[in-house]
Amino acid sequence: MERNYIIPLRRQWLKAPTYERSMVATRAAKSFLKRHMKVETVKLGRHLNMALWKNGPRNPPHKVEVSAEIVKDKDGDYVYAELVGVKKELLKPIVEEKKGGLAGKVAELTGADKKKEDKALHKVEDIKAEEKLLKEVPLEKEPAKPIAEDHSHVNKGELEKDRFKHDKKQDGRRVK
Repeated sequence: MERNYIIPLRRQWLKAPTYERSMVATRAAKSFLKRHMKVETVKLGRHLNMALWKNGPRNPPHKVEVSAEIVKDKDGDYVYAELVGVKKELLKPIVEEKKGGLAGKVAELTGADKKKEDKALHKVEDIKAEEKLLKEVPLEKEPAKPIAEDHSHVNKGELEKDRFKHDKKQDGRRVK
């Protein structure tokens, strides 16, 4: 069962101190979904969480439009909520089972070789793409390198005068 809701958050987070407002907004969203979907466990999607925290902990949105779905799992039922219009992601990653014995070792060895070949091909392709871009873009003359200031030929007294030039105004008063 899937439903769309517009969750009002402002009334809840206005009661909280400013530094906890986004945290209170996430709690308010979860409690709203518990009440309306009648399921105890609620999980918020990544994009919904990012939307609640995008302005920092002090400025959550006033309301959020959410698509909520009840998911039946072997551990129990839960509500998975995500922003409207965003594709829902799998919460648990798909784990591939490794083959055991000799077949597993052979697959492991051949898979490692393929990964190394793929990385080498990607490196070669990147280098070729960079060379192509360099050929297409005409190079201008190299910019002149700034000459390092060498004060070996200047007296120390002159350097001291230069250092305090910026401290004086026109009328002679010293500025800090």
